[in-house]
Amino acid sequence: MDFPERFSNLPEYAFPRLRGLLDSHAPGGAPLAMSIGEPRHPMPAFVGEVIAQSLEEFGKYPANDGTPELLAAISAWLKRRYDVAIGPERIMALNGTREGLFNAAMALAPELKNGKQPAILIPNPFYQVYAVAAAAVGAEPIFVPAGPETDFLPDYEALAPEVLDRVSVAYLCSPSNPQGAVASPDYLANLLALAEKHDFRIFADECYSEIWREAPPVGAAQVAAEQGINPERVVIFHSLSKRSNLPGLRSGFLAAGPESIRHIRRLRAYAGAPLPQPLQRVAERVWADEAHVIESRRLYGEKYDIAGDVFSGVDGFRLPQGGFFLWLPVKDGEAAALKLWQETGIRVLPGAYLARDVNGENPGKGFIRVALVAPKEETQRGLIQLRDCLYD
Repeated sequence: MDFPERFSNLPEYAFPRLRGLLDSHAPGGAPLAMSIGEPRHPMPAFVGEVIAQSLEEFGKYPANDGTPELLAAISAWLKRRYDVAIGPERIMALNGTREGLFNAAMALAPELKNGKQPAILIPNPFYQVYAVAAAAVGAEPIFVPAGPETDFLPDYEALAPEVLDRVSVAYLCSPSNPQGAVASPDYLANLLALAEKHDFRIFADECYSEIWREAPPVGAAQVAAEQGINPERVVIFHSLSKRSNLPGLRSGFLAAGPESIRHIRRLRAYAGAPLPQPLQRVAERVWADEAHVIESRRLYGEKYDIAGDVFSGVDGFRLPQGGFFLWLPVKDGEAAALKLWQETGIRVLPGAYLARDVNGENPGKGFIRVALVAPKEETQRGLIQLRDCLYD
């Protein structure tokens, strides 16, 4: 029996790979998971109440694109947060943002670009669904390093013009996972100008936008509106997983130009998995509430401060601008993760598992990703143990 070749070169996913590295070894202390970005701050207190009030709607097929009330709540949030006017007709609710990051490529990436195989630009390291989307649409994935030499953001402008002319989609994550870098207004304006010049779309993964250290990150749609860029040029993606500590709700959204959203919605009518109606009612209420977001950001701020104190003086350490990961420099990420597990019981993710080898080099190899999701005291204990194990 034959199987498709287009996914044959996918490496093992990061977390099964981590289990293969660590689980045959005994932990050197009480296990502490700092490997997965699963928020553990309190979810909004009203979630259970809203579900209880709408239980009977589990007996109905949910609105495929999102209920009118949910889309209106998202539109209002975009106006408050970014001062951009994106109406409900340009928004689609998602059953987890990973779905949208994949299916938007399926709906919008063409089979040919200027008569040639299209290319999709992917920062390296990256959220792994980007590469799977490229493979699914038959595009060439071009992994662009996002390391310290470029402030942990991909330098797409450095690519050759003949490559850029084949690009159909460029993924960008800001604040980035795993490095926590934030794209500045100038960076986004330059990227938008590049997209205009070479006629490609930007898929802006902004799922960590509400977790930041000093100032709220600008958004791609915000800069596009300020620059008068065609709204078809940008698709933005947001989620309640990180913003509102609701990863199990599987609720996010994308927003795009009128023609793009028409194509995306048409595909989803055939192949989508809409969010159950009671969960859409929860999401509607959550997008309208900022109090829980402010409190959660305050808690992350305390953990940023702890990390800054613990790793002060460590060569190459820098606090992230946003998100809740530390991207810590080590000699070898796999060796560091294994040593940490065997000596302390702390579980972290080798950076190479989030990146791809290009020309024999993996830009994640010299890093580990550490999630700051545990309660403050637990996080502090883990970071001190990590420092003492790997840096002292």
